[in-house]
Parts: sequence; C-alpha cells; structure tokens
Amino acid sequence: MSKLHVDSITKSFDEKKVLKDIYISCEKGKVVGLLGRNGTGKSTLLKIIFGIEKGDSQFIRVDNKVLQNQMDRKGRIAYLPQYSLLPRGVKVKDMIMLFCTKENSDTLFESELIKPFLHKTSKHLSAGEKKIVEVLLIIHSDSKFVLLDEPFNTLSPKITFQLQEIIREQSKQKGIIISDHRFQEVLDISDEVYLLSNGYLKQIKDLKELQQYNYLPKSI
Repeated sequence: MSKLHVDSITKSFDEKKVLKDIYISCEKGKVVGLLGRNGTGKSTLLKIIFGIEKGDSQFIRVDNKVLQNQMDRKGRIAYLPQYSLLPRGVKVKDMIMLFCTKENSDTLFESELIKPFLHKTSKHLSAGEKKIVEVLLIIHSDSKFVLLDEPFNTLSPKITFQLQEIIREQSKQKGIIISDHRFQEVLDISDEVYLLSNGYLKQIKDLKELQQYNYLPKSI
C-alpha cells in the first residue's frame, strides 16, 4: 500500500511560527481533508509537501523514498494551487495529453465536464471553467498522491458534486489531500479530517469538534 508520510514540519514567517511540528499521512485509497481558517498555514503546508516552499524543518517520504527536491516529487506528488496553472495559449485537449497517461487522457476526452472546453485555450475560459479543467487534469495526472488547494472555489453546487464523485473514484488509485473553505464538501468525501489551528494539526471526528475548536460557530 503506497503511503505519503509527512513529519516534523515547522515553518515561521518573521517571528510568527505558522506550523509547529506537523505530522500528517495519506495512503493510496484515502481522501484526507485539511480544514482551517484563512492564514493558518494550510496552503503553506501543501506547498512544503509539494516542494515549492521550504520548511524550517521537514521530513517527507513516499513509500521508501525520502523527498529532498522537486525532481523527487515527479510521478509521486501532484499539486493544485489556488492560482491558475494553465498556460494561456495551449488548447485544453493538448494539455490533457501533456498531463495524463494515455488511459487517463482517453477518460478525460469522454468526460462531459471537460468536453465543452477541449478546443479552447485557457485565456478563453472563465475562472470557474479554468478551475474545472485544472482539477480534472491534476487528479488524473500520473502521480501516486494529489494535493488539492481550494478545488471547489467559484464552482456551483452541481459541478462541485460531480467533482466530488470523480475525486472519490480517483482516490481508488491514489491518495488525495484536499483543503477547501467549503468544509461540508470536504467532510462529505474525506476518510480522515484534520484542523490546522494555532500552528498545530488536530484530527477531527465531527462537526461538534469543529465547534469546540472555534472553527464553526456554536449555533450550527
């Protein structure tokens, strides 16, 4: 069983310690949810795991391979950032073949979600359309683990539900860590949920615990 192991992550900005000895793991076949208020360090944690941000201390391993640099992540970890990652002048159908294996490319070419955009370039897509394409490309990429930062942002409930189903289906082949402010959508598809608060990561069992840690108001 393939496993992503993240341990001893600390990170400070100026004098403020944002991440304090963070541990999190994810196995193939699982969706792990990551919740937290704005500015608590969720995106920073995902960037450190992906290797584009350096922790003050860190230990990241996939199976028996300790990840030291960006090349070590290739084929092991894929990352959806909050900002758009699509090149402006490339058609969506060409991006699919760049990002995905032949098998996954064939799957995406048949996807009703992405078919309307196949012959468009990203500069002709709305923010929501770009998000759909980006999420589908990343979760169908040839990586053992996928990190999704705000995948449901700007999307309608109907599209969000369709993407949730695809994420669950893809999680049979890979491990997925997902962070989004739409907490219910994260809870609905996650096997484990963690809350990042005051620099520490706490495993969460239910809505009551999210209220207890002041992530949700007590009246919900």
